[in-house]
Amino acid sequence: MDPLTERDIRASFVNCSKGEAKRLPAPRDLEGRPWEDLDFLGWTDPSFPGRGYIVVPRDDEVVGVAMRFEQQGSGKTQMCTICLTTHTRGGVALMTASKVGDSGRAGNAVGTYMCIDLACSLYARGKKKPALGSRYREDLDADEKAERVRDNLRAFVDRLYV
Repeated sequence: MDPLTERDIRASFVNCSKGEAKRLPAPRDLEGRPWEDLDFLGWTDPSFPGRGYIVVPRDDEVVGVAMRFEQQGSGKTQMCTICLTTHTRGGVALMTASKVGDSGRAGNAVGTYMCIDLACSLYARGKKKPALGSRYREDLDADEKAERVRDNLRAFVDRLYV
């Protein structure tokens, strides 16, 4: 993923108002992010538990998505549907995002189970290991796993528009 600025991030959000995008907490460590290993930028809001944000490359732009989730997640072992990493003790949660446009303003949302720390790109590449969970053994190499992360994210973001 190409590095982003705070301005790029705030301008990218599609499922919240411009005022909300202006007020949300952008990550403070943008210069220190491992951009070459990221398929998307993801972070949670430490001041507002249960809020997460992703910025995903889509076509020739980036799309920002504001999400909500149950902070503790489930106490059961669950698998992230984006990177297929298994986490125990609340490492995965159902992330819900309001749909784009009139549908979202009417209260419609979509959801997917994701790693609470939003580090799917790093898990897929083996750069980060889940605390007590695991990854299933696969014959895919890191590039193929990263491509699957991008495909799964693209499918999730596309559902915001239908």
